[in-house]
Amino acid sequence: MKNHLIYTQDLTHCGLKKTRHRLAVLDILDHSEQPLTAEQIYASLQDRQVAINLSTIYRTLDTLVLNKLVTRLSITQDGRALHEYNRRVHRHYLVCQGCRKIIPIDGCPLADYSRQLEKETGFKISGHKLDLFGYCPQCQQKQLDQQEKDADLKAREEG
Repeated sequence: MKNHLIYTQDLTHCGLKKTRHRLAVLDILDHSEQPLTAEQIYASLQDRQVAINLSTIYRTLDTLVLNKLVTRLSITQDGRALHEYNRRVHRHYLVCQGCRKIIPIDGCPLADYSRQLEKETGFKISGHKLDLFGYCPQCQQKQLDQQEKDADLKAREEG
């Protein structure tokens, strides 16, 4: 665990005990390129030979979310909760509806608009969320390939 000291400091700062399960969950999330479900975290920990129950992962995630060490996202259309290590960076995502890949967007396209809205309306904006759904290039290509196959099959059936 590369950032063991940082995780320990974060847990201590929140008044939480340092446990091997908390450290392991934080490490998995910190090194993941995209948010993970509890089940994906469980599978990763099993790969590392960490003995842990799925219910323990859920409880650990609840504690870490409550203490803002982990962010819970609900951006999947099937209602799965995703989790990511809280790097204290404001993020938005592109979500592929085909393969379910989640890609962070660099920067915030709503920052200027939020400030403009505050000036125009007097409304104090405390936050926002933007997730864009669509299809990644690989899934778009699969769709095109399937359309071509379907068109070829139809042409053969008619011809």
